[in-house]
Amino acid sequence: MSKGGLEAGETSKGAASASRGLSIPDFLFRVVAGLATLASAIAMGTTNETLPFFTQFIRFRAEYDDLPTFTFFVVANAIITGYLVLSLTLSIFHIIRSGAKVTRIVLAILDMLALGLLTSAASAATAIVYLAHKGNASANWFAICQQFNNFCERTSGSLIGSYVAIVMFVLLILLSAFAISRHH
Repeated sequence: MSKGGLEAGETSKGAASASRGLSIPDFLFRVVAGLATLASAIAMGTTNETLPFFTQFIRFRAEYDDLPTFTFFVVANAIITGYLVLSLTLSIFHIIRSGAKVTRIVLAILDMLALGLLTSAASAATAIVYLAHKGNASANWFAICQQFNNFCERTSGSLIGSYVAIVMFVLLILLSAFAISRHH
C-alpha cells in the first residue's frame, strides 16, 4: 500500500538519514549493554569463597546460589544478554533500512520489558548485597563482608554491570521514542 509515493512504514530521505544516524548509537548501546550484562552474569555466577573454621575439615562456604536472589540476578542477566544479542539483528536492520517503523516500535516495547526485568533483578540483588555489607540488627542478621571479603567484592562489582546496562536501556528507549516520533 502506497502513501504519497512512500510505502507504509517508510519515510522521506531526510527523515531516513536522521533515523540512520540514531540507529548507529542504538547498535552501540546494545553492544555495551550486552557486554555489561554478560560480565555481570559471569561475575556473579562464579562468585564463591570458602573460609576455614577451627580446623581444615570444617569450612564455611559462600556461593552465589546460596541465595535465590543472586540466582535470579544471574538468570535475568543471562536472559537479557541473549535478548540483546538477538536484538542486534534488528538494530543492524534499522541501520540498513532506516525507515522501518513497526520493528522500531516492537523493539522499544521489548526494551521496556527487558528494562523492567533487569531493574528488578539488580535492585533485589542490591538489597542482599547491602545486607551482606551492613547487616540488620533488628532482624539479627549479621554483616558477613568482614569474613567473606572477596565474595562481597565480586557481588558488589557484578551489580555495576547491571546498572550500566540499565542506563543503556534507558538511552535505547529514549532513542527509539525519538526515532519513532521523527517518522510522523
